[in-house]
Amino acid sequence: MKTRETEGMLLGLIGVIIFSLTLPMTRIVVQEVHPLLNGLGRALVAAIPAAALLVWRRERRPTWPQVKSLAVVSLGVIIAFPVFSAWAMKTVPASHGAVVNGLQPLCVAIYAAWLSHERPSKAFWASALAGSAIVVAFALQAGGGGVQAGDLLMLVAVGIGALGYAEGARLARQMGGWQVICWALVLSAPFLLLPVGALWWAHQAAHPEPLAWRTWLAFGYVTLFSQFIGFFAWYAGLAMGGIARVGQVQLLQIFFTMAFSALFFGEHVEASTWIYAAAVIATVVLGRKAAVRTAPPPLGPSSTAPGATSARPTVRTTNSR
Repeated sequence: MKTRETEGMLLGLIGVIIFSLTLPMTRIVVQEVHPLLNGLGRALVAAIPAAALLVWRRERRPTWPQVKSLAVVSLGVIIAFPVFSAWAMKTVPASHGAVVNGLQPLCVAIYAAWLSHERPSKAFWASALAGSAIVVAFALQAGGGGVQAGDLLMLVAVGIGALGYAEGARLARQMGGWQVICWALVLSAPFLLLPVGALWWAHQAAHPEPLAWRTWLAFGYVTLFSQFIGFFAWYAGLAMGGIARVGQVQLLQIFFTMAFSALFFGEHVEASTWIYAAAVIATVVLGRKAAVRTAPPPLGPSSTAPGATSARPTVRTTNSR
């Protein structure tokens, strides 16, 4: 079990590193493109390689219960997080948005307890709450003692996006991590065609000049990596190592985003921001040592058959040093 959990943590870290450039790249795109067009358009474009991969691998179509779960995934990671985070990037720096995004692991842990019957220990919850409290304190301090509009938009993105993370990870135990994001993108595509087409037409009417190459490159990143490839590792990691535990790795995204924002995009990061980030990372280390009781993953195809019934699985305790 320790090997599987470690692999899950490593896969989660890979996903986090990929996601860490999402906010900086989004900030570049929304300088020329409406946040709605960026948020929905990246999912529509990502659906093309997703569909090609599903056809090439001849993947079985999801069952109706899985389709309903995929709808929840789509609401969180295809609509809510991309759209609201893009709106937030119109008003706050990417480094600031990254720290507010640090609330997401706590939300993921709550959804994991609800959807996947994971039971984190009191020590785990204490660490998660401490990390979230530090994040809120930073948001208030950076906003001059008040909450900015961008903070509220990021909170909406985080709250609903975390639901898509947790439900996708639960579904990944049945159909595989990359299959989840591919099917979510493909099933969402028909509903995105009309709004994305209308938004693009409105953009062309208002701004007939071509987009800068910098904007296209940033959009390409959030499309292929943030909306597609990153979820391969992320969902697989959550499914293997436990949703609540691996979800805490996302707190490290704060550090990576701030570092990338300062290194590649010249954003000024206050010294206090690094102190807050270091404190949050410390809570991840403490939470990593806390016990989390998790339900074992399905043992075979029969466990995922429609209408199948089984006794409630025996939980096991994972406690890493």
